[in-house]
Amino acid sequence: MSEELIWILMIAVGFIAGFINTVAGGASILTLPAMILIGLDPTVANATNRIGIAISAFSAGAGYQSKKVNTLPFSLYLGIASTLGAIIGARIAVDFDKGAFNRVLAVIMIVIVALMVFKPKIDVSTVAEKITGKSLWISLVAFFFFGIYGGFINAGMGLVMMIWLNYFNKMDLIRTNATKVLVAGIYTLGAIVVFLINDLIDWKIGLLLAFGNMLGGWFSSRLSVKKGEGFIKATMIIMVLIMAIKLWFF
Repeated sequence: MSEELIWILMIAVGFIAGFINTVAGGASILTLPAMILIGLDPTVANATNRIGIAISAFSAGAGYQSKKVNTLPFSLYLGIASTLGAIIGARIAVDFDKGAFNRVLAVIMIVIVALMVFKPKIDVSTVAEKITGKSLWISLVAFFFFGIYGGFINAGMGLVMMIWLNYFNKMDLIRTNATKVLVAGIYTLGAIVVFLINDLIDWKIGLLLAFGNMLGGWFSSRLSVKKGEGFIKATMIIMVLIMAIKLWFF
């Protein structure tokens, strides 16, 4: 594959991934195969993928800020807890064979779809957010474990965080998304440090993806605020189903 074609492919894939990761999650099922297609080792692809994830997360966060959607300091607390987990998960990822885990994750994704489809709708407009006190401490523990998986491979982590924030912390999906992207950006930096120490990042490919991610994250964050919760929920369900099929059969 020519150098020019690789540039175009990575930026295009990055834009799509940035869009998907911002409004739902699971775009790693697109970016990882794309990088392996152009010749990257799977472990290097997994590490390199984090550059785009971090850039798109912070770009999306800026997009939400521009629309006056702010969840600090709650998202910062969760980011710190998940970073501690992400460092552990990234260390595991350096040597771990993820093949057997993929099918387990596929089952988890199907469970998430069932929760979204069959759980009674929560009218968060009449329920106070649960982001302080006991609820905060429980979320900190949960996000520590989320961070372990996020550091390990990250695929689908955005969807899991959204389910938790929406159902447990009673945040509407727009504020859920704003929290998710900032947390993802913070813990991904921790994972990047581990992968960097182990010399597993292809910076050229990572920065090409990151450029596309940045554009996609900024665009979709502003669009999701405009379109509202229905747009976000529909995107979440579609991505969960696609991810489950990908992990189980491929």
